[in-house]
Amino acid sequence: AADKINVIPQDFLAELCEQIIQHLNHTSPGVNTAELCQRIQTSGIEINIGDLAKIANILSFLFSTAARNSLSTEELVSTLGSAVSSLPKHAVQVIRHVWNEQGRSICVSEDARDAVTVGQFVDMKWKLGVAMSSDTCRSLRYPYVAVTLTVADPSGQITDKSFEMTIPQFKNFFRQFKEMASVLETV
Repeated sequence: AADKINVIPQDFLAELCEQIIQHLNHTSPGVNTAELCQRIQTSGIEINIGDLAKIANILSFLFSTAARNSLSTEELVSTLGSAVSSLPKHAVQVIRHVWNEQGRSICVSEDARDAVTVGQFVDMKWKLGVAMSSDTCRSLRYPYVAVTLTVADPSGQITDKSFEMTIPQFKNFFRQFKEMASVLETV
């Protein structure tokens, strides 16, 4: 991944680092590598989402480890210089700048880290549809609910999970949400 960091322009790398810091501070649910990757590709840079996700994971590990060890900016940079010889100069400059500006704000409490190990809900979109026909049935008129959940996994990568439900499945889904809401009101 260190060779792929060479192709990422400073402004995009800085944005990625800032999103990671926000995620580590629990002020954002995660890092939207898909959206950032698309913007980098639109600017004419060739990079795939898998490589960008690896870079995000490495930077997240770097920042969280530096926070856990209470490293100063100079300690972080000297550690980077001795440990990673293939890291490009512009990347070290971006990491130095972001850490200097925002690094000390990273919270490292054990409770906060444990709370994020299962991922986090970001958004939900739904639509009601009707399947009119298929290649095997001319007249279906079959209603369904399509749901897309946006979630951030524990490393902060944001992904969409889509699924469809029949109307009886949706009614069961809704009933379970109502049960959760009533239990939450008693807490």
